[in-house]
Amino acid sequence: QVQLVESGGGLVQPGGSLRLSCAASGIIFSIYAMAWYRQGPGKQRELVARITSSSSTNYADSVKGRFTISRDNAKNTVYLQMNSLKPEDTAVYYCNAGMVGGTGNYNYWGQGTQVTVSS
Repeated sequence: QVQLVESGGGLVQPGGSLRLSCAASGIIFSIYAMAWYRQGPGKQRELVARITSSSSTNYADSVKGRFTISRDNAKNTVYLQMNSLKPEDTAVYYCNAGMVGGTGNYNYWGQGTQVTVSS
């Protein structure tokens, strides 16, 4: 079975930092694109950052220069380093694994981890 397990969320003050982790199992991790999405209060789910199997990255404009996505294929883990956090970053953050394969498309989601940025 496929599992994506997020960790590292919590309460942080504006300007602070957090690092989220997503540990994957049940997939060939190195061939999947990995991404972080978030859904804030009263908002739609949005893509925050993506890293491809070749380690190309893409970020939402709202987090460019503040967040960094990275992956460690040896650990089957993707990270999201979040710096200079703002109250607007408050959301549930979800890990995603996606791939287009020879037999179809594959897409998996974690359960999410809460990030709250507040004084």
